[in-house]
Amino acid sequence: MGGADAAEVDGTPTNDEIGYIFTTFMFLVCGFLVMWMAAGFTMLEAGLVRQKNTTMQLLKNVSLFSIAAIMYYLIGYNLMYPGDGWTISNWLGAFAITGLEPVGLAETETDLTYASVGSDFYFQLMFCATTASIVSGTLAERIKLWPFLIFTVILTGLIYPIQASWKWGGGYLDAELGFLDFAGSTVVHSVGGWAALAGALILGPRIGKYRDGRTIPFMGANLPLATLGTFILWLGWFGFNGGSQLYMDTSGNVADISRIFANTNTAAAGGAIAALILTQLLYKKPDLTMVLNGALAGLVSITAEPLTPSLGAATLIGMVGGVIVVFAVPFLDRLKIDDVVGAIPVHLFAGIWGTLAVVLTNGDATIGGQLLSIIIVGVFVFVVSLVVWVVLKGLMGIRVSEEDEVMGLDMAELGMEAYPEFSKG
Repeated sequence: MGGADAAEVDGTPTNDEIGYIFTTFMFLVCGFLVMWMAAGFTMLEAGLVRQKNTTMQLLKNVSLFSIAAIMYYLIGYNLMYPGDGWTISNWLGAFAITGLEPVGLAETETDLTYASVGSDFYFQLMFCATTASIVSGTLAERIKLWPFLIFTVILTGLIYPIQASWKWGGGYLDAELGFLDFAGSTVVHSVGGWAALAGALILGPRIGKYRDGRTIPFMGANLPLATLGTFILWLGWFGFNGGSQLYMDTSGNVADISRIFANTNTAAAGGAIAALILTQLLYKKPDLTMVLNGALAGLVSITAEPLTPSLGAATLIGMVGGVIVVFAVPFLDRLKIDDVVGAIPVHLFAGIWGTLAVVLTNGDATIGGQLLSIIIVGVFVFVVSLVVWVVLKGLMGIRVSEEDEVMGLDMAELGMEAYPEFSKG
């Protein structure tokens, strides 16, 4: 009896099945690590907004994640991964609801060279939800709930998957420009940043943020929560970058995943240390919020290419991200662009840097291909987002009243406080 026949008789998986099992398992584990990032964004935002707006941020984050989960299976997944079903070749994917394999793979010929549809869908969904989370923090403390959620429907169902298909779905940027973006410095993070920037421009700054030519600091209500959120995001990023290896079926792939983990971690450390030292030099005191965002900027910076750098190069790439944040936050304030949590410097500016930095360690990348792809994605996402925000503003208004903003969105829009036992003083 041959080896394959024996395997069928005793139930031992074939080598192909073992690869399929391990890759599927990797997607599931890395997927729930990336889902944990939703908790990280929620805690980060809850810590960096003022007490009177905490409940609104909690509600927005639970809601946006749930909207992403539904929109991605209704339209996003096949729009992003159309296979041979492009509506417009290499530009617009397929319009179809996501379908999974039958229970137990019954009566089906399964491609054992990759992973289950369910695991791939679940993993990719988490990236879609992450993009929406980025927008939430920038627009905090003055945006109405329902216009924000309507924008989230459009972002997760259409804007994100369309541009992601251009790279990860094998579309124009991948096939013709040779664009490289391993886990999404541009495809995920810059996209969230562009959408947030468009919203911030239409929405305007919070009342009292910019007065008499000065920027008035609005301190976050709970820095321990913000720090917890940063560490949760740091942990979740191992799934974000590690799972983007896409295969765990060989010893080489497993070694590469471990390399990605190590580089991801040291880039975050580099970003944090750079922000720590730079704020000490500039302001004579370290700034915790800058250090937190420095770590996140380091993570965003390494996301476009976490595999090919050495540990030293990964650290330096992350450190540049940390430096970018320290200078970008006051730069936005000078432009009177109010970003409550610093998401635009972290995700947009560091995302652009990380995408360009690919050419430093990956010989397959070209500066022209990287830069042109950044511009194409940026123009598409910013312009479409701007149009959607303008339409929402015209149809229903996107900003709460001055009275509601002063009171706080928790009581004005939701009628409940995050910390009701604390006196308002």
